[in-house]
This record gives sequence, structure tokens and C-alpha cells, in this order.
Amino acid sequence: MCAVCSVAALHSKKEDEYFTMSSEDGEMENQAELEEKTRLINQVLELQHTLEDLSSRVDGVKEENLKLKSENQVLGQYIENLMSASSVFQTTDTKSKRK
Repeated sequence: MCAVCSVAALHSKKEDEYFTMSSEDGEMENQAELEEKTRLINQVLELQHTLEDLSSRVDGVKEENLKLKSENQVLGQYIENLMSASSVFQTTDTKSKRK
């Protein structure tokens, strides 16, 4: 019986070592998974901030674009008024009248 007891004790000791190693491996895997999740979360947060910054920049550019379009219209109207008031740009039919 002692031989059976020592085999059982040896078997139990091997199982304990296996479970301890498996437990440590599991903890290491869990730690690695946790680190990977943390890294991914930080990357997502960084990308969200970048997206917010780009969105703000796009909004600013849109506002500037609208402002410039408005100024362009004002300047275009001003130039048109100057051209219509100037005799240099007036269309004359004097040549056709002379013929």
C-alpha cells in the first residue's frame, strides 16, 4: 500500500505543479490580454481625440471658406460697379454707327 500511497502522492504533487504552472500561465496570459486591451483602449482614445481635432479644423476651414466666398461676392460686385461706371469699359456702338 505504501507504494500506492507514494505514487498517489507523487501524482498529486505533479497535478499541483501542473495546476500551479497552468495558473501562472493563465495569469500571464490574462496580464498580457489586459495589457493589450489597455493599449488598444489608449489607441482608440488617441484616435478619437485626433478625430475631434480634425473635425474642429474642418469646421474652421468651412467658416473661413464661407467668409471668403462672401468677400469675393462683395469684391465682384464692386468691380462690376466700377466697370459699369467707367467709360473705358462701356460698350459703344460708334463704330457700327459710322459705317
